[in-house]
Amino acid sequence: MSNIIETINLEKIYGTKVKTHVLKSINLKIPKGSFCCIVGPSGHGKSTLLQLIGGLDKASSGRVLIDGMDISQLSDNKLSEVRGEKIGFVFQFFNLLENLTASENIQTAMMFAKKDPKPTSERAIELMDLVGLKDKANSKTSELSGGQLQRVAIARALANAPDILLMDEPTGNLDSKSEQDVLKHIFNINKSGKTIVMVTHSSEIAKQAELIFEIRDGQLK
Repeated sequence: MSNIIETINLEKIYGTKVKTHVLKSINLKIPKGSFCCIVGPSGHGKSTLLQLIGGLDKASSGRVLIDGMDISQLSDNKLSEVRGEKIGFVFQFFNLLENLTASENIQTAMMFAKKDPKPTSERAIELMDLVGLKDKANSKTSELSGGQLQRVAIARALANAPDILLMDEPTGNLDSKSEQDVLKHIFNINKSGKTIVMVTHSSEIAKQAELIFEIRDGQLK
């Protein structure tokens, strides 16, 4: 199986006079279509690593390869293009627009998409159906539960048919039942062929991953 994500001697340092070495020589390979978890204590570099993989932040040194492409060498415009086409992001706090419906939130993510010729409203309904919320397509986010909001966020992340989903504690704010509902859809999406990389504190979720990367003091263990 080919690797869709690879990091080579990846380092991240914050500060100039007083330097904080957040990540130190991270080398990892993630196969296409796999479900991987990044685990470790808070403040040890998990989310930073996810942001570097997704091109949301730039490494101090080293390389990040997405489908063989070194994104660390790309211009900001090209990097934005790669993110829009290849990577979907799901965060702990949903980041949905409160004044829009669930369907409209998904449609906003499709504004610059080139992959799907269908009308954005039709595609949004398909994605809502995929996460089991077709009947909530026209509901405002204020009318949805935490678990439902996260499923809308997952549908939005899938809007441009990315190959990779990067998830930062996607169930961190959910109760047990909502967590199980969200995880069911995450696992189904992975089975459909998407590569999923998840930062999590949950050992129960990590046990279900094909690969586990543990970060401590900025290093892989």
